[in-house]
Amino acid sequence: MKIALLGYGKEGQAAEKYFKTHFNAECDIFENFTPEEIKQRDYSSYDIILRSPSVPPLGLPNESSLTRYFFDHCPCPIIGVTATKGKGTTCSFIKSILDSLGEDAYLVGNIGAPSIEILDNLKPSSTVVYEMSSFQLWDLQKSPHIAVIGHLEPDHLNVHKDYADYLSAKANITRWQTENDYLIYYSKNPETVKIADTSKAQKIPYPYKVPQDILAAIHLPGVHNQENALAAIAATASYQNISPDEFIREKKSQIIEGLRNFHGLPHRLEFLRELNGVKYYDDNFSTNPSSTRVAVNAFPDSNVVLILGGRDKTNYEDLPEIYEIIKAPQVKKVILIGESGHELASRYQDSRFTLANSLEAAVQFARKTAESLNSAVVIMSPSAASFDMFENVYDRGEQYKKVISNL
Repeated sequence: MKIALLGYGKEGQAAEKYFKTHFNAECDIFENFTPEEIKQRDYSSYDIILRSPSVPPLGLPNESSLTRYFFDHCPCPIIGVTATKGKGTTCSFIKSILDSLGEDAYLVGNIGAPSIEILDNLKPSSTVVYEMSSFQLWDLQKSPHIAVIGHLEPDHLNVHKDYADYLSAKANITRWQTENDYLIYYSKNPETVKIADTSKAQKIPYPYKVPQDILAAIHLPGVHNQENALAAIAATASYQNISPDEFIREKKSQIIEGLRNFHGLPHRLEFLRELNGVKYYDDNFSTNPSSTRVAVNAFPDSNVVLILGGRDKTNYEDLPEIYEIIKAPQVKKVILIGESGHELASRYQDSRFTLANSLEAAVQFARKTAESLNSAVVIMSPSAASFDMFENVYDRGEQYKKVISNL
C-alpha cells in the first residue's frame, strides 16, 4: 500500500504510524505547499491520498481524510459536535456525563487524540465523542449517529472560499443522517436552524428548561456554558434513545456528577487565580469576535479589564464588530497588543485603550487598572490569531499563564 500524506501535523503523524503498523504502508509526506502546488501533483501511483484537516478537498477518486477513514471503520456509535465556538466544551460535558454513566467513551478530534489512534481500542459497545471542525467536515460522506450543531457565524474564511462554503461544510454533520439518527441544534441561531430544517434526523432544539440543581452543577461562567451543557444532556439522552426530560428524571444524579466533574478546558475562559481581589482568566483560544463577545458577556456584573489583539484573519474587516463588543459597559479598560491591537488603536480613539508592546507589559497594565476597581476580572481574549507574536494559540495561552502565575 502506498499513501500520500498531505500535511504532517498531529493527524498526519498518527496516520503514518497507523498505516505503517497495520499495512506496512509506504507513506510519502508532503508539507509546506500552496493549494495550487498540491493540485498539480501526480497522485496516480497512490492507493490513498490522506488530506490533513486544513487542506481543501481536491476531488480525486482515491482521496480521503483521517475523519472519513475513521467513519468508514469505526465499529461503534459516534456523537459528533460542531459549532463556531463551544464545541470542545460541549464534547467534554458529553464525555464527562458518559463517564458518570459508566460508558466506554472516547474523546477525539480537535480537542482530543487524532481519531485513528483509538481505532484499535473500540468495541461495538464503545462510544466516540468527536469534536468536528469545518475542515474535518469539509467532504464527509457519512454523518454521526448523534449530531450536535451549536452557534454558527463566519470563521476560517482565510481558508474557506466564502461563508457559504463554511456553512456547507458544517452541514455535513447532519447531511447523511436518517430518521434513525438524532440532531441536537441551537435554536437561537438562524444559520443552525436552516441546517436543521434540511435534516432527516430526529430533532431536539436547545436551550430548554431544566431543574435549577442541574444548572448549579456547572462550574464554568456564562450562559453559553449552560447552553453547552444542555446540548450535552440532549446528546447523551439521545444516545440512550430517550428525551432529555426522561433522561433527567431517570439519571439526574449521574448528570449532575458529570457536569460537576468537568472544570473547563485550557485557554477557554479558564480561571487561573485570584490576586489582590482580582480574578484572572485565560481565553486565548479566542481567535474571532464571537468568542470575545462570549467572554465579555460572561461577566455582566464585574468590572472587566480586557487584553486583546493579535494577527487578524479578515484583513481587519472585523474591527468594527470587535469595537462594538468592547463598548459593553462592564469593559473598563482594554490593553491592546499585536498587529490588530495596534490597528484598532489607530482607527478608534478611546480613552480606555492602552497599547502594550509585550505580553508582560500588557499584564502589568491590566493588573494596575484592575486592582483599582471593585469586583474586577482580567481576561485575555485576543479575538485574533496568535502568529504575529507566538508560535500558536497554545503557546500564547501558556505564556500568559506563566506571566499570571509569576505575579
